[in-house]
Amino acid sequence: MRHKRGKLTISTMMAISLAIAGCSNADEGTNAAANNEAASEGENAKATVSTSGFPIVQEPISFTMFARIAPVNGPFKDMPVFQDYEKLSNIKAEFTEVPTDGFQEKKNLLFASNELPDVLFRAGLTPLETIRYGTAGQLLPLENLIGEYAPNFKQLMDAYPEIRSAITTPEGHIYALPTIVTLGAARTDKKWINQAWLKKLNLQEPQTTEDLYNVLVAFRDKDPNGNGKPDEIPMTARASSGPGLGLPVVNMMSGSFGLDNQLGYNINLADGKVEIWMGNDRNKELLQYLNKLYSEKLLDPEVFSQKEAEYLAKQGSGNTGFFFDQTNNPFLPIADQYTGIAPLEGPHGDRLQSQGAPVPRDFGSFAIASVNEHPEAALRWVDYFYGEEGSTLLRFGREGEHYELKDGIPYYTEQFLQSGNQAKITPYAGGGAPHLISDKVASFINPPQVQEAQKKLDPYMPEIRYAAPMFDEETARKVDVLRNDIDKYYEEQSTKFIAGAIGFEKWDEFQATLKKMGLEDLQQIYQTAYDAMEK
Repeated sequence: MRHKRGKLTISTMMAISLAIAGCSNADEGTNAAANNEAASEGENAKATVSTSGFPIVQEPISFTMFARIAPVNGPFKDMPVFQDYEKLSNIKAEFTEVPTDGFQEKKNLLFASNELPDVLFRAGLTPLETIRYGTAGQLLPLENLIGEYAPNFKQLMDAYPEIRSAITTPEGHIYALPTIVTLGAARTDKKWINQAWLKKLNLQEPQTTEDLYNVLVAFRDKDPNGNGKPDEIPMTARASSGPGLGLPVVNMMSGSFGLDNQLGYNINLADGKVEIWMGNDRNKELLQYLNKLYSEKLLDPEVFSQKEAEYLAKQGSGNTGFFFDQTNNPFLPIADQYTGIAPLEGPHGDRLQSQGAPVPRDFGSFAIASVNEHPEAALRWVDYFYGEEGSTLLRFGREGEHYELKDGIPYYTEQFLQSGNQAKITPYAGGGAPHLISDKVASFINPPQVQEAQKKLDPYMPEIRYAAPMFDEETARKVDVLRNDIDKYYEEQSTKFIAGAIGFEKWDEFQATLKKMGLEDLQQIYQTAYDAMEK
């Protein structure tokens, strides 16, 4: 990554603002240049960027891009999408690839040191991060550029108004773009169970949490893989969703205990009231259930420590009984061994698919840093991927070589499927890439098996999935302070409750500590934000 400017000065920020606003009159542009050379350079850069068609710029330019790379990916420079798009657009993407494990820490350091790239790609910026870095002047506001330089994205915002409300700050700024998911099956993690083991042991698909417990006991004790060894993994889950996102195993099972995930947090909505459920009685019952599974070796002992690559390998091994994932890609060679099941009914009759993303998913997938000298070109560059043509290139590679069209839908060729290199050629594998995911570009992640798994979840989905609210700067900072402490404490203590490191006789103390940390204040902030949404 090349080092750009250091600390932003007032004159630098004025130049950025002028570059974004631009001038339509040539004489005015000349006068502005005489008064402010930096503004003139910004205007000249804008004038060279086409608003439609290709190339985007006549003279080649390059952008440094800080990007997360998933364990399944190959190098970005070798991906057909970036090789071909460079030729088409005249823009070269120079990636700094950062692995998923440790990405958050390096992203934090990036902003703390102010050694910024031109673009953050697949960056996973949270609403709180975009507010912080946007108001600090490290990210450019995009709202005045989208209409002219992002026609695909604007069309999606017009079709799905919830996109605009989810990414716009109270001051009216848009600092980052999300992944847009119009395909329902791409917004949920399915509940996959080993149907080959069920059949061998003459078991039915579990319908309740008690059924699941009994099935997992059979998976542990009755040698369903037939090798005479007690080496089966009855149930597993990802180790971490990232800071502030909670334990995946808790998230995946929360709906069975009536615990939803609204407004991007551990929130139930009922009769217009917001309840942050961390520490309530249903949460206690959920953790007690998971503690029972863990203590009886039904839940993977590595569920708190395994890396993403290890989790995916367990799916593909065929030696796991029950797990969670969006699609069947990680276990595609043995896909027939698994089937998706409905959410499990809990002890109080709850059967909610609590986990699921809104249409604007993977918030903060793409952002332009304030050091970028060609923000219009950068926005046009990413906008291609919010259309079906660009999304197809990003997800499927080259027609003929990697995919073929059937009734207008791209499918990987059989030869390419047999190579096993699908995840190597696209940044969509591993999630979080800024692009459009629709039914027309999702054949690989939405094959019939996944569609059937989604159908089992659909009856239990909430009518509306509210995205995380965007707060004003002062409120965002308060939320940041509150959540940093509360989320860290909640995840640490939940892990200990599940693993048996602390007993549930400490529950009252746990609740009292959450209250002291400001859980009720945080709840009121979300209540105010929800009330504003509903006006």
